[in-house]
Amino acid sequence: MRKYVPLALLLILINTVVFSAFPSVCRNYNDHIICILSINRSAKNYWEYRASVSVDGVKNPNEVYNCRERVKVKRDRTVVSFGQNDPGELICSFFKKS
Repeated sequence: MRKYVPLALLLILINTVVFSAFPSVCRNYNDHIICILSINRSAKNYWEYRASVSVDGVKNPNEVYNCRERVKVKRDRTVVSFGQNDPGELICSFFKKS
């Protein structure tokens, strides 16, 4: 009977622990809710970020945001300049060095 007590306590502990999701960074940016779901800075080019964002609840795929050139590289390798209200502007301004 005593050997089952640690097992029972372990099962209770596992069932009571709730794993929280990683919170995303959301900002109200020019009347749009932009959330940075995941972001990684390039080790080679510190001005580039690979990020997945959602705009008004619509998730966009991972794209590379080049803050030096003000362009983003899409998954099909097309290069697009930051447009008006582009999430890239938020990413670059959010992580700008002071």
